[in-house]
Amino acid sequence: MQSRRHFIKSAGLGLAGIGFLPVLGPVGQLWRPSVLLPHALPESQGVSSRGILSFIEAANASGISWHSFVLLRHGHIVAEGWWNPYSAEFTHSLYSLSKSFTSTAIGMLVKEGKLDIQSTVVSFFPKDIPANPSPNLQKMTVKHLLTMNTGNGADTLPPMLKSTKTWVQTFLEQPVEFEPGTHFLYNTGATYMLGAILHAITGQTLEQYLAPRLFEPLDITGYDWETSPQGLNTAGYGLRVKTTDIAKLGQLYLQKGKWNGKTLLTESWVKDATGYQTSSQEGNGDWAQGYGYQFWQCRHGAYRGDGAFGQYCIVMPDKDAVLAVTSQTADMQQSLNIIWEHLLPALHDGVLPDNPPEQSALKTALGRLALPVVTGNMAKDTASRYQRKTWTLDKNDFNATTMQFDFSPAGCTWTTQTAEGVASIRLGWEKWVLNKERQLYKFPEVGLNHQPTKVAGTATWINDNTLQLNLRFVETLHGDRIQCVFEGDKLTVTFLDSLTAMSAGKADSRKPLSGVMKG
Repeated sequence: MQSRRHFIKSAGLGLAGIGFLPVLGPVGQLWRPSVLLPHALPESQGVSSRGILSFIEAANASGISWHSFVLLRHGHIVAEGWWNPYSAEFTHSLYSLSKSFTSTAIGMLVKEGKLDIQSTVVSFFPKDIPANPSPNLQKMTVKHLLTMNTGNGADTLPPMLKSTKTWVQTFLEQPVEFEPGTHFLYNTGATYMLGAILHAITGQTLEQYLAPRLFEPLDITGYDWETSPQGLNTAGYGLRVKTTDIAKLGQLYLQKGKWNGKTLLTESWVKDATGYQTSSQEGNGDWAQGYGYQFWQCRHGAYRGDGAFGQYCIVMPDKDAVLAVTSQTADMQQSLNIIWEHLLPALHDGVLPDNPPEQSALKTALGRLALPVVTGNMAKDTASRYQRKTWTLDKNDFNATTMQFDFSPAGCTWTTQTAEGVASIRLGWEKWVLNKERQLYKFPEVGLNHQPTKVAGTATWINDNTLQLNLRFVETLHGDRIQCVFEGDKLTVTFLDSLTAMSAGKADSRKPLSGVMKG
């Protein structure tokens, strides 16, 4: 059984210096006002500023690429931070945390009386059923999809991605080796089927259905969700929202489905969706605590939605707290261990005494959050020799024809000509520079970065003839390292994506580029 703790082997399932923008003001007004999620000093909500500082220190020392966090207590934001170049206004890829939004849509469909989760899956797709459906397939219900107890022996998404048939047809054709309800298997294809059932009932995609029912009430804007070849949202992955929006989803569930006096989900649905419905991955830490309806049980009486490489919506009912996290890590249990060790003890009963010194220290720490940058030499003489020279590239997998580098005191602009047009990325000398327009990356690793995103970059000379460019695709969790080696009139360009870099001994699948200086 695939572990949800480690995700390197499943990276890319086929899916799937700008300064820090301060989120803090003066100590007396540490957090910005918000209509939907008010801000408050930590101690006023029983949270220790020192405890949050301890979490930040442990996070920075962990080797994990943390991107953001938002901590809610008693419905108030008591701390939030983004590691530069990530920022509050950016959406972020959720990976499987998307599943919890899909489950929410199903809960709303049930609330409207349009769906009984005991209904069989095949009843919604009479034209897509195989000629001789197995007894197990005929027994599979919507609840089995929700609880990952479909009876499939392997995740159905990979064959769906490869199939020339519709994703629904392909799912229904997969073997159902076990009786539904008797075998837990994390199955992203099953979540897609939930979205397909919603479409069969309403004629709407998940995005369309959730817009007036969830996104608008919670003031979730700027989101996007990937789609299948049939135009349905991928459901089990592919949603991008802001970190604060993740926290809002958690707060909705903490409030038992109520938001601003309105009931968006029934209390019974919230109880069932976030409660224990089935055993999960025995002996696997926080993944062994059980599973609900597209939510995981946690230790310490908590539950969560989570996505590959460390995207979290953690709800702690006993503490009346919610934590939203985005990150990139090879070991998701390590992330949770840091949270349990440092943030959980920071949550106290009652109001704590005001603590201006620690609040000031917390403000400073949050304002300094940043991903590390590679350092070397920012002003190599090599730069002047190759300033704005055009390099003609040999035939390559990306149809890139020429490349150019424009060096300045502020940084480097890297320009590539491809069959689709010209693409330029600005990078700062050993500091993050954000390219504000979304763009589709010209050199994606297989399965990664196929959605347009804003890009931030740094540059440095790591030796006399090697320019290293470091990119973060700030609306995803991914990054890329590009090394450009200049040898006279020859140029060689190699790539290493951030997921591959986490896995010892694994090589990037992209072939190096080579070229010669024109003229």
